[in-house]
Amino acid sequence: MENVKVVTENRKARHDYHILETFEAGMELKGTEVKSLRSGKANLKDSYAQVENGEIFIFNMHISPYEQGNRFNVDPLRPRKLLMHKKEILRLWGKTREKGLTLIPLKVYFVRGKAKVE
Repeated sequence: MENVKVVTENRKARHDYHILETFEAGMELKGTEVKSLRSGKANLKDSYAQVENGEIFIFNMHISPYEQGNRFNVDPLRPRKLLMHKKEILRLWGKTREKGLTLIPLKVYFVRGKAKVE
């Protein structure tokens, strides 16, 4: 891949789960969260994604508060909206209705300056 900077990886997920498919989604982030991600301060342990009202969100993903962020910092564990095409979201919604299937983030990385989650 061209100039991809991996921020964090959920190595345990590949061990604990059988990965059927992978998708790439953008993330809706605040300014200080982007700065924390660029310095590699994120953790995917125990995080998961869920489709709610036609939108997809990632839960329990920890992005540490940015040191110089002071009052602009947000809750490190807040749910973050993932950006995907509507068709992909509906397909994932159908898949998660099947027994035993869940959405687990595998890694967070930057592609051409944009934060992405796999």
